[in-house]
Amino acid sequence: MDRKLSFVNLYSTYGVFGILLLEIAIFSLASPSFLTVSNILSVGRQMSFTGIAAIGMTLVMLTGGIDISVGSMLAMAGVLCAKMSADMGLPLAASVVVTLLLGAVFGLVNGIAVTRFRIPALIATLAAQTILKGIAYLITNAVPVKNLPASYKFWGQGYLFGKIPVPLVITIALYLLAWWYLDKTYLGRRVYFSGGNEEAARLAGINTKRTITGTYVLSGIFAAAAGILMAARLGSGQPSVGGGFEMDVITATVLGGISVSGGKGKVVNVFVGACIMGVLANGMTMMNLNQYLQWIINGLVLLFAVTMSNLRKPA
Repeated sequence: MDRKLSFVNLYSTYGVFGILLLEIAIFSLASPSFLTVSNILSVGRQMSFTGIAAIGMTLVMLTGGIDISVGSMLAMAGVLCAKMSADMGLPLAASVVVTLLLGAVFGLVNGIAVTRFRIPALIATLAAQTILKGIAYLITNAVPVKNLPASYKFWGQGYLFGKIPVPLVITIALYLLAWWYLDKTYLGRRVYFSGGNEEAARLAGINTKRTITGTYVLSGIFAAAAGILMAARLGSGQPSVGGGFEMDVITATVLGGISVSGGKGKVVNVFVGACIMGVLANGMTMMNLNQYLQWIINGLVLLFAVTMSNLRKPA
């Protein structure tokens, strides 16, 4: 029993870094072009969208909830921002602000449904997922939005200092902001308290309903931001782009050590979890693995992550 606990404790502290290093070693041996600067930076760009949405998922899961609408929010935000920028001629800044505000509104609806109407988070966000998917297809009539201006595409395709992908820089900046929020502010501590023991937090004077609702609002904003950047990366707003995205986000979050029951985990480790998902996707593609086999592997990774999260719980 002690040996099992020591292994679990060791994994909770260093496991996510060990998994990342093991992945890098395996794919480096499998493909000589994997461990090159250009490919590593490509992985950085690729994981950015999952990583950004995983920040919002982290906040929600720290309160013991879940948000499976992030994939549809990604798609809806991408096509909406692209539509306003390319077809309606709105300034890019205005299009981004409107899209982020809409993400906040849908997050607020999710939060109210969970806290005020006591709808299980899985059901509430499943409904939101379906609604957002319908909106994305309704906006576009199932046709991708093309002809994005170069100023928009720069945020998904451009580089800083000639080499560093812009989405990666944005992702790192957002993780630093999330780390400061959760570790250095009383609002962040309220998120942990609300997830660790909601009733005790309420008795301590914390407005847990407002705190939990706020995490869903932020999840909507982060997922919308990922969608805006995804459209910039693809050069078009595509309503079908969010399929399966929520599973990658959840897997990255749980791999990063966020407890599925809430109250435990560090957002910095979630960044490493997102890197793991990015390296895994890139490595499997370079090895020309069958798409169906990739789905199986991703599912097994999620099961492993949840299993390790459950083993960390006290008996």
